[in-house]
Amino acid sequence: MADRRKYVVGITDHMIGTPDLEAEVLGDDVEIDFFASTDETAFAPDRLKRLDALMVWGARIGPKTIVHLSSCKGVVRYGVGYEKIDLAALAGAGIPFANNPDYGTEEVADHALAMILSLHRRLWQHDALARGYRSGWQIHSLKPLSRSNQATVGVVGVGRIGTAVINRLKPFGFRILGYDPVQPPGHEKAIGYERTEELNELLARSDIVTLHCPANGETRGMMNTDGLAKLKPGAIIVNTARGELIDDLDALETALRSGHLAAAGIDTLVKEPPGDHPLLAAWRSREDWLAGRLVITPHNAFYSDHAAAEMRRNAARTVRILLDEGKLRNQVTDKS
Repeated sequence: MADRRKYVVGITDHMIGTPDLEAEVLGDDVEIDFFASTDETAFAPDRLKRLDALMVWGARIGPKTIVHLSSCKGVVRYGVGYEKIDLAALAGAGIPFANNPDYGTEEVADHALAMILSLHRRLWQHDALARGYRSGWQIHSLKPLSRSNQATVGVVGVGRIGTAVINRLKPFGFRILGYDPVQPPGHEKAIGYERTEELNELLARSDIVTLHCPANGETRGMMNTDGLAKLKPGAIIVNTARGELIDDLDALETALRSGHLAAAGIDTLVKEPPGDHPLLAAWRSREDWLAGRLVITPHNAFYSDHAAAEMRRNAARTVRILLDEGKLRNQVTDKS
């Protein structure tokens, strides 16, 4: 019996077992070449040359890989971000690139809301301090602590996830501001938030700021020393988007130590796992001054069992459409 396989799809790496779900979506006429590595220097040129498409999880993809993708019709990333993908080199080689934005929206929105509510109610700080209470109990209320309907949340980036966050915030009564120059006029009326035309206005008016924008030339480092200084004193910041938005840990530490920043919830960092830094050392050792004020989760806001399967199937479906129709959905161009 003749071999029915006519396409070869490469998968660089995977954090959830073998690519069985991908094989199910791609079909019997696709051979999967699983590299099982995040190190692009380990990708053999002869294997790369065979690929009709390449799926990428956590590996960097640069010129050393791209030069050998001579038969590749497209590169598809499992996730939303693509900081590790050299879009310019892909464009130079005539290879289109797509990310995978339509998964995990509910999970990231839930994660952001959990951080917002818990930091606003000062739950982690209560938990940390209550361990040491030896007298009294209810008298140890933390102040200031406002009602939800007396607090303003600023949402930076009102796309899929930002919109989902706004929809979750509404029942709690928060006043909601949104900043997103990409969204058309009237978007705020359809979704239900107050639009700010300038980021600085949102920062100055918000008690809580939650970030839901991509990392690009305009947004990288947006919440460093200058950005943090523009926040209302005693504000809370939540970042479930990209680590590059808050890439200066010195600035974050200074803002937390001074009290200008009341608390921060972070799911994504520039370096993961994080290395050594005085702020991280204080967080790891639960130093009293920081107790309950800095919450870090290991870049898993996107995750649920359902979202993980959805992500893999959606990415594979994007490749299948490319192979069948020559069309690459969710295509991204270099705008850095």
